[in-house]
Amino acid sequence: MKHIRNFCIIAHIDHGKSTLADRLLEYTQTIEKKAMQSQVLDDMDLERERGITIKSHAIQMKYNYRGSEYILNLIDTPGHVDFSYEVSRSIAACEGALLIVDATQGIQAQTISNLYMALENNLEIIPVLNKIDLTNAMIEETEDQIIDLLSCKKTDILRTSGKTGEGIISLLDTIVEKIPAPEGDAKAPLQALIFDSVFNAFRGIVAYFKIINGSIKKGDQVKFVATGKEYEANEVGILKLSMIPKKEITCGEVGYIISGIKTSKEVKVGDTITHVKRPCNLAIDGFKEIKPMVFAGVYPIKSENFENLRSSLEKLQLNDASLTFQAESSIALGFGFRCGFLGLLHMEIIQERLYREFNMDVITTIPNVSYKVYDKQGHYKEVHNPAGLPDPILIDYIEEPFIRASIITNIKYIGSIMTLCLSKRGILIKQNYISGDRIEIIYDLPLSEIVIDFYDKLKSISKGYASFDYHMQDYHPSKLVKLDILLNGEPIDALSTLTYIDNAVNFGRRMCEKLKELIPRQQFDIAIQASIGTKIIARETIKAVRKDVTAKCYGGDITRKRKLLEKQKEGKKRMKQVGNVEVPQKAFFAVLKLN
Repeated sequence: MKHIRNFCIIAHIDHGKSTLADRLLEYTQTIEKKAMQSQVLDDMDLERERGITIKSHAIQMKYNYRGSEYILNLIDTPGHVDFSYEVSRSIAACEGALLIVDATQGIQAQTISNLYMALENNLEIIPVLNKIDLTNAMIEETEDQIIDLLSCKKTDILRTSGKTGEGIISLLDTIVEKIPAPEGDAKAPLQALIFDSVFNAFRGIVAYFKIINGSIKKGDQVKFVATGKEYEANEVGILKLSMIPKKEITCGEVGYIISGIKTSKEVKVGDTITHVKRPCNLAIDGFKEIKPMVFAGVYPIKSENFENLRSSLEKLQLNDASLTFQAESSIALGFGFRCGFLGLLHMEIIQERLYREFNMDVITTIPNVSYKVYDKQGHYKEVHNPAGLPDPILIDYIEEPFIRASIITNIKYIGSIMTLCLSKRGILIKQNYISGDRIEIIYDLPLSEIVIDFYDKLKSISKGYASFDYHMQDYHPSKLVKLDILLNGEPIDALSTLTYIDNAVNFGRRMCEKLKELIPRQQFDIAIQASIGTKIIARETIKAVRKDVTAKCYGGDITRKRKLLEKQKEGKKRMKQVGNVEVPQKAFFAVLKLN
């Protein structure tokens, strides 16, 4: 055990984590040069296309230090705030963390957030200054920021370049010297923490674990504590670029187990694996249950694909434990699922993965957050969907979730950022000057105001120089109303939304205008209305596609033309009664694009 080092890489998005991981794999000769490619641990097409890490990736390296061979278990983690649950699970499987800071950008909001997460778990932090080879690198200035944040010495900060490989050997030596070996008793009963899982179409569910105490051999009878189910360990092994089977995995190591599990509900992230004959007394404290921030309805385009969508979501949930879902139905869209996501990017990624990995075409409704609705007796219920809102007569008041947001930016953008936060009903808490021209602004904001376009607007007004991180604060009473969209008098429940009373009229008007552009014309007039209760607050009309039935009449009595027009009018009225309006998928996203 004294020759094992478990560590993860944490940083803000785009600070060079994956590139640095590539160099570590190259310098430890884990991957041959001919097999080397950029972002080698990002094995999803989506990750490569977008240049972001979505999933944590574990890999084992071997490194020779002063004549002894050390096993280094590395976990590369995502940097975006929407995937912070991946980071928290990776941190639980490690004893140390490399905190990467981009020398050209300095400390960002997610850097601080991930650091606090690592410190809560008592991890040894190694500060690393990356991208020092770039001409615009602010090495001295960024080092001062790191010293202020960590209260470390200047000599503790390692200077590296993921691109050129500068400082990588020094970094590997520091990992061996500073990160403590895992603690545990190899002779004690087996205690292994499941920190991730993945579905394999041929072999069932593969669970990734870290052994805290004891050891596990191929063929052992094991039990998953949370579910109480017993299995045989058909295969155990270590994680390199592919899974490598071993006869035994010992205390302190990170590995995988295949035991022919077919049902996704039988594997829970944070569960404990132990032996059937010699079980451990206590289960390991797993991870705190993650609470989704954003809720949206996900419906199959063809209703017969409902069960396929369910199994696809279950398989995705194995690989992404922060996704939650439950069945629901909609008048407009039929049967589907109300899904909980950690943010808008997370929602977008899940929708894309459903299409790419499971060939599922889905319609996604407008994102909502969860509200607490109190009745006159003081009881409350959580509502994730405007359709689940009780009758307005029964509602006493509604509470909405607020978040504590940390925005780090250049001083010159502070005015426009404050204006944006105030327009989103933000409350300024405090400001901290980090260094010369950089400032951290702390705001309390309603979650419903930031889930749609806040991040995009923040990036636009700060020319990409503002970083944003948040965590849940509490629920606060708010004046909210349910805004319904009606097409020819029929409510479209998938387009309903809860909105702040002062914004309702403006929002309803913009929704109607946008839908008028997006819904194709029919052979009858379509009335698009926005309403609060029975009160119509906005209206637009899509005019009918009109055929000139009088074209063949020229000259003669006017009554001939009138007769034809009356006949057409009757036909359109009859068509309006039986015709229905198809709402295209882009209309459901119209609300996201309203600026």
